Amino acid sequence: MISKMLSEKVKVIKPSGIRKFFDIAATMEGVISLGVGEPDFPTPTKIREAGINSIVEKGTTYTANVGLIELRRAISKYLEDRFQVEYDPANQILVTVGASEAVDLALRAVVNPGDEVLVPEPTYVSYAPSAILAGGVPVPVPTYEKDDFRLTADVIRSLITPKTKAIVFCYPNNPTGAVMEKADLMAIADVLKEHDILIIADEIYAELVYGIEHTSMASLPGMYDKTLLINGFSKAFSMTGWRLGYACGPAPLMEAMKKIHQYVIMCAPTMSQWAAVEALESGMPEVERMVAEYDQRRQTIVQGFRDMGLSCFEPKGAFYCFPRVSDLGMTSDEFCNRLLEAEKVAVVPGSAFGDSGEGFIRVSYAYSIDSIKKALVKIDRFIQAL
Repeated sequence: MISKMLSEKVKVIKPSGIRKFFDIAATMEGVISLGVGEPDFPTPTKIREAGINSIVEKGTTYTANVGLIELRRAISKYLEDRFQVEYDPANQILVTVGASEAVDLALRAVVNPGDEVLVPEPTYVSYAPSAILAGGVPVPVPTYEKDDFRLTADVIRSLITPKTKAIVFCYPNNPTGAVMEKADLMAIADVLKEHDILIIADEIYAELVYGIEHTSMASLPGMYDKTLLINGFSKAFSMTGWRLGYACGPAPLMEAMKKIHQYVIMCAPTMSQWAAVEALESGMPEVERMVAEYDQRRQTIVQGFRDMGLSCFEPKGAFYCFPRVSDLGMTSDEFCNRLLEAEKVAVVPGSAFGDSGEGFIRVSYAYSIDSIKKALVKIDRFIQAL
């Protein structure tokens, strides 16, 4: 009875390919997991204390729908200082429950039934389902290992149609660790300037880069009024459970997103917002410390896969690597299942991130160096036994 009542949009959405493996792993003892994209560092002490103190000293009431003005001012200053983009705290910044809510709000605010949303692949698992739930049609934009999984202007140009309403992308990238340098983005900007297409730039990993500078799409000439910049606190500040993100963009778009946000969410958690104020005011040294540790892990894990004989391009951002396993004669799903069964190591098949990810696996290095080294030994043993 109930199954007949379910929305057709919900029926066509597949369950997360990430969760599948960790539901299995959760039933097994002694599993080493290199799959979940969550920092293993605790939230820095000052940030935790600010959240606790806010409950005692500032209360637990609602904030404004758009978020604390203190936090919006801090976000505005941070983005200007770090990435040279300016947003008015009064009407261009919306505090959300994680960056994922910001993506959902943006798509629901602009997509009409049948509109197309370009989604570069491999990519974070929620973008295409969010487009479907908004009534849109996700259009995969493939990226390739030979290009270091960078998005190219020519591929975007070939897929734009009169129905294209938006493009959603995440760089530094989950799952590949790829980055887009300024020259790459400039070429894409030249294409997008010719069309009325919203750029939804999920920059949640902007602080997690190695040996390069992150360039925000909104900072490029002609892109500011066409870009929605999304960021948050989960990855850089190790605040995943605090569930706090934000969106910044043109005031009319922010007003539309606020309408949806105020009816379905009301506001982000008050104590998380006060903790985020502290994060932006004092947390950058801690971010730098964590990034230095990630960089050490990054080098260890990439070299480990190369020593096994697997092709593994060097990721320059986030905390994932994306080695190729197709040369072993099995699908990515089969590789992950057999590895989990044989050696109790959990990683994620690249197919979970779109068809372009088939033949690869996503391996997170947001884990201790000890866990990474133990997992590499087990993976090598599994490959040698094939």
